[in-house]
Amino acid sequence: MDYFAQQLINGLVLGSIYGLIAIGYTMVYGIVGMINFAHGDIFMIGGFIALITFLILVSIGLTTVPVILLLVLLVAMAITALYGWTVERIAYRPLRQSFRLAPMLSAIGMSFVLTNYAQVSQGARVKPVPPVITGGYTLFENDGFVVRLSNIQIIVVITTIILLAVFSWLVARTRLGRDMRACEQDQTMAALLGVDVDRTISMTFVIGAALAAVAGMMYLLYYGVVDFFMGFVAGIKAFTAAVLGGIGSLPGAMLGGLLIGLIETFWSAYFTSEYKDVAAFSILIVVLIFLPTGLLGRPEVEKV
Repeated sequence: MDYFAQQLINGLVLGSIYGLIAIGYTMVYGIVGMINFAHGDIFMIGGFIALITFLILVSIGLTTVPVILLLVLLVAMAITALYGWTVERIAYRPLRQSFRLAPMLSAIGMSFVLTNYAQVSQGARVKPVPPVITGGYTLFENDGFVVRLSNIQIIVVITTIILLAVFSWLVARTRLGRDMRACEQDQTMAALLGVDVDRTISMTFVIGAALAAVAGMMYLLYYGVVDFFMGFVAGIKAFTAAVLGGIGSLPGAMLGGLLIGLIETFWSAYFTSEYKDVAAFSILIVVLIFLPTGLLGRPEVEKV
């Protein structure tokens, strides 16, 4: 039971990171009806920007950890949001009226561009960072096995809950959220009613990229490494989470992320880590056979 509790904690933390990335997928799909396959690489870019910003702040003599983390978060979100805006302008907007396959192919191409850009500019080796947030709490101990909840795990989960609440409120209660829902239902009618469709879609990409930057920073702090290829793997997992939870649903994206994280963690803990991806995708297949729209998806047009 102690081992199970520890793996449950680990799975929830990993699932929270997947959920943050999956929200970006589901927001873009809810508005444009397309999957942004470059979103995982935006997450990777956010991790690298967080690392570079952290090293710059430390090199100039800033030593207060809370201040450093706040500045790193703000800079990473701002610059990564700019990347998201650029992806929308280059890979999506010119092809919005084209056949449906064109934007997807363009996004896949953008994914390769960002991956190779990171590899060339930052190198192919894994970039480590020393532990920034240390310490934690011992929940209980039995026969020498200690169940611990670290401070960074608490921060990851709390950050995820806060961001999910904030962006759920943004979509449900603000003018931007109403514009998003209007564009989701009918972009032509939304434009006739005074909604700036281009601006709304760009803001959706910007918000999704900012969330990916937060996930990239959380990944960096939790695992202590970043590399140019991590965006592809995490992006595929997050896309799976979004589909599993119900593509187009914010709570569904988070639920799917938690489920994928838990499946991976428990499979690695009790069976073998080599087949953890097989287990996660197998669960997805089984769910979609019986629930084609995902766990929280709707049969009609998906709601963001």
